[in-house]
Amino acid sequence: MSTYTATVRWSGEDPEAYAKGRYYRGHEWVFDGGTVVPASAAPENVPHGTANEAGVDPEEGLIASISSCHMLFFLDYARRAGFVIRSYIDEAEGVLEKRADGKIAVTRVMLRPKIEWAGDRHPTAEDIAQLHHRSHEDCFIANSVNSEVTVEQ
Repeated sequence: MSTYTATVRWSGEDPEAYAKGRYYRGHEWVFDGGTVVPASAAPENVPHGTANEAGVDPEEGLIASISSCHMLFFLDYARRAGFVIRSYIDEAEGVLEKRADGKIAVTRVMLRPKIEWAGDRHPTAEDIAQLHHRSHEDCFIANSVNSEVTVEQ
């Protein structure tokens, strides 16, 4: 199989603020190709002024990973079925809430892909549903989480 890596970097500049819980939550995600992504805790989960509001928070990263994985499988399966996709835009949403055991988790992820088809052959609603089903079944990111993942069309 494969192994994947990511480096997460944070450094604190103010030990006193750190001790009081008022430290800056902004940090970086560094990937093997050299891409650096500004990251942070979600602003609503930490004291005001301690998050990098422009950064990607872990919750958003999880939602984007699930959506991206599903899309990549969908694009490939649609191509193999002889369909041509011009664009695929998913405004995915995840819900963070308390589970029955009292732990907070991303419990649900809703994928909302809008697909623009090209070419002479367009899929039926049943074809699209099958492509989404197969993509969901094979998406290894969705298979790695306990969150309920649904596709809304």
